[in-house]
Amino acid sequence: MKKAVFLDRDGVINKAFVKSGLPTSPTQLNEVRILPGVKYAIKMLQAAKFEIVVVTNQPDVSRGKLKAEIVAEINHFLGKSLSIKNFFTCFHDDLDACTCRKPRSGMLLDAANDLDLDLHLSYLVGDRWKDIMAGQSVGCSCFFIDYEYLEPKPTLPYVRVESLLEAAKMILRGNHVNY
Repeated sequence: MKKAVFLDRDGVINKAFVKSGLPTSPTQLNEVRILPGVKYAIKMLQAAKFEIVVVTNQPDVSRGKLKAEIVAEINHFLGKSLSIKNFFTCFHDDLDACTCRKPRSGMLLDAANDLDLDLHLSYLVGDRWKDIMAGQSVGCSCFFIDYEYLEPKPTLPYVRVESLLEAAKMILRGNHVNY
């Protein structure tokens, strides 16, 4: 079994847009801005034999505010730009009560099954409590990029970091969050 680093997309890999204190996704490809240090962080993790897996909630598709094709276009661009092969996307809203939408663990479990991943040797990096809760529920060590959004903080245990690059350096030093 392989080890992985699960990454939320918006706010971890690319810039999220903050509206009324909450992050939102880019709505078109020309809005996508890869965050500083992300490319280097991903290369370092891949060199250390981590599988990079993006797990992203995209509820604006279900809400009719964004087309699935735009999400696919953004994912394709990020995949090509950053050499990421694995994207798992939930298009549902909370009202859909699916098993894939974070904070539920469905995307992580699907990825683990599809890619033969050991979740207890894996990590998750996210910028919202929902990301961290999903990672914690399957036994991943979690890193939280805290942008001070106007929403609850995740429940411990997690490590607070400033960026994916900081998290990657800690992961490569073997930092684990004990449960």
